[in-house]
Amino acid sequence: MELPKSLQAKLQQRQANTALRQLPKAKSLVDFASNDYIGFAHNENLFHQTHQYLLAHNIKTNGATGSRLISGNHNLYEVTENFIAQFHQAEAALIFNSGYDANVGFFSSVPQRNDIILYDELCHASIRDGIQMSHAKAYKFQHNDTEDLEKLLLKFKPETRNPQLATIYIVTESVFSMDGDSPNLEALTQLAQKYKAYLVVDEAHALGVFGEQGEGLVQSSGLQEQVFARIMTFGKGLGCHGAAILGSAELKSYLVNFARSFIYTTGLSPHSVATILVSYQHLAKEKETLALLKNNIIFFNQEKLRLGLKPMFVYSKSAIQSAIIPGNDTVKHIATQLQQQGFDVKPILSPTVPEGQERLRFCLHSYNSQAEISNVLELLSTFVF
Repeated sequence: MELPKSLQAKLQQRQANTALRQLPKAKSLVDFASNDYIGFAHNENLFHQTHQYLLAHNIKTNGATGSRLISGNHNLYEVTENFIAQFHQAEAALIFNSGYDANVGFFSSVPQRNDIILYDELCHASIRDGIQMSHAKAYKFQHNDTEDLEKLLLKFKPETRNPQLATIYIVTESVFSMDGDSPNLEALTQLAQKYKAYLVVDEAHALGVFGEQGEGLVQSSGLQEQVFARIMTFGKGLGCHGAAILGSAELKSYLVNFARSFIYTTGLSPHSVATILVSYQHLAKEKETLALLKNNIIFFNQEKLRLGLKPMFVYSKSAIQSAIIPGNDTVKHIATQLQQQGFDVKPILSPTVPEGQERLRFCLHSYNSQAEISNVLELLSTFVF
């Protein structure tokens, strides 16, 4: 059956803007594109340890069989959630099927009608989608700008706002997915305390990257007690699938009762949950791998400086390094040239990022060699200068 004309027009417009998304074919290139920051997704030991764990505990079920509130809450969930909570020094953890599900579930259910959500303008689409599903009023503040945030907080502080506006939520990410930069978390916690607001931090791109055990930026900064909720996503640094929301036991109970993306979906399979558990257990021992990633981040930044590329990159000390190259056609052309030379570097196009902010997004890993980093940046310098 033919696609409706209105939908055809949208596809044609996307194609005219050279922004039509297509599923890529797998290629054997040097990986500067995936979120597998410390190589867990391809770690054979983790694969075999997960299998052995399931056998040792006589777990031979392929699927969850239903939502967790009906038949899908197998015992492994409790073991894994307890381990995650202890690892992250949180009172409780609740596993969701994905980071997207976690954000949509949290923001669509926790902020109530007449509450206020103040969110960083570059927050991830999953956060924005959850906010749109909420009945709360939402306002964005300029990216990583605590002064702009405080202006909004002053506007809605308890003494001046309608008494029915019960709660203010401040929302940010510890590492932003497209820029790779981080907010001043300490300043945000201070603002939250000053204005009696609730701070929520998405740590999707910090898990496995920051901290002595890859515990994330909030915890490695010693701020976990001052954050209302943390969203940890497992499809990046942990190399598997799923997510967890960290917070109080009361918050966990609330989400079990009201987060629709948790309630109305089949749970993860025992194999998926076992992979999460084994990956966390492995993360606690992976100091050498974490050190390799940190060294590669430092080396990448040094090479940017050496080659005169630093001005085109967004400031970042994370595994995400973005070179701003305006124009969909231009950035796609340079990405293709790098791929033809054997390096998997992806262009990020508008409308995924604002027009004029198109970029090459380099994802660094513990398994990238310094020679690969030097080579890809030297090639980039020849293409842009």
